[in-house]
This record gives sequence, C-alpha cells and structure tokens, in this order.
Amino acid sequence: MARPIEIETVRDVAPVQVTAQAAARIAQLLKTEAEPGQMFRVAVLGGGCSGFQYKFSFDTTRNDDDIAIEKDGVTVLVDEVSAGHMGGSVIDFVTELMGASFQVRNPLATSSCGCGTSFAL
Repeated sequence: MARPIEIETVRDVAPVQVTAQAAARIAQLLKTEAEPGQMFRVAVLGGGCSGFQYKFSFDTTRNDDDIAIEKDGVTVLVDEVSAGHMGGSVIDFVTELMGASFQVRNPLATSSCGCGTSFAL
C-alpha cells in the first residue's frame, strides 16, 4: 500500500520573501525607532480603495499562528490568515522619485491602487 503524500501547510513554507533592501531598512528602523526586542509585522486588513490593505508595524509578541521570516538579522512576522492572502509575495523597500516606502509584490493580487498599499484578490 502506498504511503499518503504529505502536503506542506502554509506554516511549513515561508509564503513571503524579504529582500535585502527591506531587511536593511527594517534593521535601521529597529535601531532608531523601535523598542528592544521588537519584530516587524506585516498584516493584511480589509479596507483600502481596492478591498484589502497592508499594515506594517512593530510587535514584541510572536503569536502561535505567526510565520516568522528571518532575513539578515531581522524577523518579519506574518499571521497565518494574512499569509493566505500573500502567498509568493516579496516585501521590498524601494526609493523612488516620489519617496521611499515598503512595497509588497503580491502575485495573488488581481489589481492594486496607485499608492501600492491596497489590493484586490
């Protein structure tokens, strides 16, 4: 009898990648603006002009359902529900003519707004 195939869950695979530029900016913010022991949290919330929006914050608590992405000495937390909306995404920090910001390149998004912080699935 064949053994059942084990399917990886979203908790077993990092659904999100963090670029070196994003990790460097997070490290800088942690040194200058955050309290010791904080981590960078990315969440997907309902709202925004396209239906969903990204929220970036600092957090000292790592919840049981959080997925932790370690990159260049920083920890990025994504809760399991948000991770379901972000599969395959890349978090980057981009400096452009209009300013600098964290941006999420989300392959699941069917559309996004001009500011890049809200999206539709």
